[in-house]
Amino acid sequence: MFKAALVEDGIPFTSFEVKDIAAEHKRLESLGVRFTQPPVNYGTVTAAVFDDTCGNLIQIAEGSMQ
Repeated sequence: MFKAALVEDGIPFTSFEVKDIAAEHKRLESLGVRFTQPPVNYGTVTAAVFDDTCGNLIQIAEGSMQ
């Protein structure tokens, strides 16, 4: 129920920092990863969200996550 509620609300289960989100987004898409949210700039952080095919949403982010 917890995992389904997160997905239903579009909340990532976890987040990973990347050095270059544009390059990582392009690389993952070329491997067939389906993004539910393309990279979006939120000021100090740019983040994208993808489906890990196991029912989880995973976020990748570049910038200051403090």
